[in-house]
Amino acid sequence: MSSATILAPVFAQVSLTFMLLLWLGALRVPAVRRGEVAMRDIALSDEKWPEQTRQASGAFSNQFELPVLFYLAVLLALVVGAASVVFVVLAWLFVATRVAHAAVYISSNDVPRRALIYSAGFAILGLMWLILFWLVVFG
Repeated sequence: MSSATILAPVFAQVSLTFMLLLWLGALRVPAVRRGEVAMRDIALSDEKWPEQTRQASGAFSNQFELPVLFYLAVLLALVVGAASVVFVVLAWLFVATRVAHAAVYISSNDVPRRALIYSAGFAILGLMWLILFWLVVFG
């Protein structure tokens, strides 16, 4: 399998992270310019930001939790030659859960739905790691 095929879900996940950062900036800069928040009020905490901005901030920050383990799993799969079709499909499914999670986070922010999507991504990522473990230990 080509490295482009294996890395495509990584590029998609990175793109999601950058899109969320741009969205966050598009919300924060105008809020400061309009005087909705004072710099001293947001210097140490997100509490004073408007709700929509806090949601975008949470969605962005969340991209540095499970996805870190995703990046490592894909890197290890490349190194040990474990990136099969199943692994790549799981990687795409993981990215799909991250996109869905972010979409819920920045829209309705329905916590039970977010938790379900997060759990699905966690399970997919866990399966990716089990596959890696199996292939590294048992060949």
